[in-house]
Amino acid sequence: MKEIMIIDDDIYISGMLEEILTKEGYRVSRAYSGTEALLLLSRQTPDLVLLDLMLPGLSGEEVLPKLQGIPVIVMSAKAHTDDKVNLLLSGADDYITKPFDTKELLARITVQLRKASVKISASLLHFDSITMDTSSHAVCVNTIPVHLTKTEYAILKLLMQNPAQIIAKSAILERISLDTPDCTESSLKVHISNLRKKLRDAGDKDYIEAVWGIGFKLASDE
Repeated sequence: MKEIMIIDDDIYISGMLEEILTKEGYRVSRAYSGTEALLLLSRQTPDLVLLDLMLPGLSGEEVLPKLQGIPVIVMSAKAHTDDKVNLLLSGADDYITKPFDTKELLARITVQLRKASVKISASLLHFDSITMDTSSHAVCVNTIPVHLTKTEYAILKLLMQNPAQIIAKSAILERISLDTPDCTESSLKVHISNLRKKLRDAGDKDYIEAVWGIGFKLASDE
């Protein structure tokens, strides 16, 4: 169930929105000030935030930069184009002017949640039982977290982005050089050996295959 946080000091509006969103199948949390919102956000991460600008304490404009990574739809009576543009450039994903039609708001919520879902899918790489989240740099094998060094992560990411290809040693060094400039031809073998061991310990199988005289590839069961 998706959770939507309403940050609005207007009890009538936030209550009406909670009722509508709950009927639509969303879980709802509410904050009535910028300070209360930040307190709630330190304990939970909603899937989307509906943000009013005129809040007691911290204003909506002050709260907005602290909502990075969460889709935000600003709700405000400010209808001037410059206000909308500034907020969109400051990190808001959408802007709806009060008073608004609830059907339109629900449609905008659906669009933003869909976009967020696509972003999450795009950040995940899968091979066999290995999952890599390129946004958080988390790697799991069979849901078991695997802690990699920066160089090991860069090598695995490159292999998972090209799962059917043999990547030459020189190509690996060149393509990971921006992330790991300290990796050299002599140390590459050690990094890959350590990476293979960590993956094997978590998954009880070899995931990386050495192709003699050429380079490395992900090992296929076929």
